[in-house]
Amino acid sequence: MITLIGKELAREGVSFVFYEPAEECSDCRFKASCVDSLKKGHRYTITEVRDVEQKCPIHENDKVQVVAVENAEFTILTDSKGVFEGSSFDFKRQGCSNKDCDFRHMCFPDGISKEEKGVYVKDLGKFKDCPKGNALVKCIVKIQDK
Repeated sequence: MITLIGKELAREGVSFVFYEPAEECSDCRFKASCVDSLKKGHRYTITEVRDVEQKCPIHENDKVQVVAVENAEFTILTDSKGVFEGSSFDFKRQGCSNKDCDFRHMCFPDGISKEEKGVYVKDLGKFKDCPKGNALVKCIVKIQDK
């Protein structure tokens, strides 16, 4: 997928979460190639930086660069049932009320929407540090395009 990103951020391997377009984007001539292809609340990783720049008033130095992105990989904690490398899953957030947990960011990762479909990339093994004692597995996942 092709998009535009601030020139200062345009480096292979950089990940970002697209929250929503800025107000100024609504009437920009690059809107279709810049923000329309991105899904709100998703995390992307830059896979290629192209040698094309455009002017953009909302980015540092008033420049954006053309980049290729793909859905990012996430390290998450999930229910231990059904985790097999290469298998598909429906991401459902864990039922946990511990807002101060040091591992909350892996049970409720930023950049994955509720009930997304994805694939298990790598099983990192059982996670034994859950303060609630939940049977969890630490794994790397990637959200699938619909």
